[in-house]
Amino acid sequence: MAPPEYLVKIDLAKPAWEQEGVHNRWHPDVPAYKKIEQNKSYKIECFDWTGGQVGNNDSAHDIKYCDLTRIHYLSGPFFVEGCDAGDILKVKIQDVQPLERQPWGYCGIFAKENGGGFLDKHYPKAAKAIFDFEGIYCTSRHIPDVKFPGICHPGIIGTLPSAKILNEWNRRESKLVAENPDADFIMANLPTPQGAYAGLHASEDLKCIVGKHGARTIPGRPENGGNCDIKALTRGSTVYLPSHMDGGMLSVGDLHFSQGDGEISFCGAIEMAGCITIEVSVMKNGIEKLNMKSPMYLPSNLAPKFGADRYITFEGFSVDESGEQLCLDTTVAYRQTCLRVIEYLRRYGYNDYQIYLLLSSAPIEGNIAGIVDVPNSCTTIGLPKDIFNFDISPENDVEKKDRGNCAFSEDDLKEGFSLTDELPNFLLECLKK
Repeated sequence: MAPPEYLVKIDLAKPAWEQEGVHNRWHPDVPAYKKIEQNKSYKIECFDWTGGQVGNNDSAHDIKYCDLTRIHYLSGPFFVEGCDAGDILKVKIQDVQPLERQPWGYCGIFAKENGGGFLDKHYPKAAKAIFDFEGIYCTSRHIPDVKFPGICHPGIIGTLPSAKILNEWNRRESKLVAENPDADFIMANLPTPQGAYAGLHASEDLKCIVGKHGARTIPGRPENGGNCDIKALTRGSTVYLPSHMDGGMLSVGDLHFSQGDGEISFCGAIEMAGCITIEVSVMKNGIEKLNMKSPMYLPSNLAPKFGADRYITFEGFSVDESGEQLCLDTTVAYRQTCLRVIEYLRRYGYNDYQIYLLLSSAPIEGNIAGIVDVPNSCTTIGLPKDIFNFDISPENDVEKKDRGNCAFSEDDLKEGFSLTDELPNFLLECLKK
């Protein structure tokens, strides 16, 4: 049997926006890059989600000043032979791996003024951790004494929208922004020509159209999937995606080595340049047959699992940090659950930013425990004990050590912001300079 054909190969030495086979907006006029056959395996190389803007270094300057209009350079779109509008694409994910020529990835916390994250009111500064890959495992010089297996998966897999669906996306997201002019965070990222990329060979007219109307790839959407960041979509899983255009027009990217449920820091997985191997088939007239309103998937049975007794599970409720009672606010409950884990691990010498990065990147298990008992939603986070090289069991005595630090922007270090009550000695020296 011949090895799978490569549909896209990327050049890590060149900017993503100068290469063919990638695009970063959802728009029906983005041309198909290649045609693919059904029931045939293909390999697809993908950029990390920033298109190479983040480097393997000890500064978060690149995170703080990342250009968020130039992100999610998706490989594709691919025209699937025999697929029509109204069909369903059945995508089997056969493998996901980091590129051998770049065996590292990163997790970042975005500054509140540049994207923010789930806990940005608590941790507003940019930070970063680099992870080195060792087979199926990863370690980080910025979060020491931790090692865990990766559940590699695509953060984004989806299909191009029809013109009608694109118009609906822009209508409802523009309405949301217009109705919340005083919101203290970005309600939706509306189309912008800045940083838009319709492909290397796009005409000037097409660049203009896609820049003006193309939907940003930042959120997942029910009609096409997209940026759902589901860690279960690893090798051995199958995704069912609606096709709204002839050919399906499938794109994939934003590959992750590992991720915790929620990807809470926004740049919250271990982001990587990598290669995904897929096989696609078509369910004819599938949207009508299944009455499909949003994608579905079959999870893999190969994902790394820790024994049920190897987790410490934390609970959170819809009472915010000021003590205000919310009614069945599951977002507040999950935020509170994250904070409980941070408070717990802080005792071992990690600072809050390190733990925030760890929660985003390690395979934590987030769940909704209850959303029916007013006024409190209850959510949980299962933290695998075995990712640490010391025992974090509640019964054990705590040995607090200097566990180094993650990377920060030089600008923030000069400002002298506070991380926790006690900082590693070397960071205190940095702040004094």
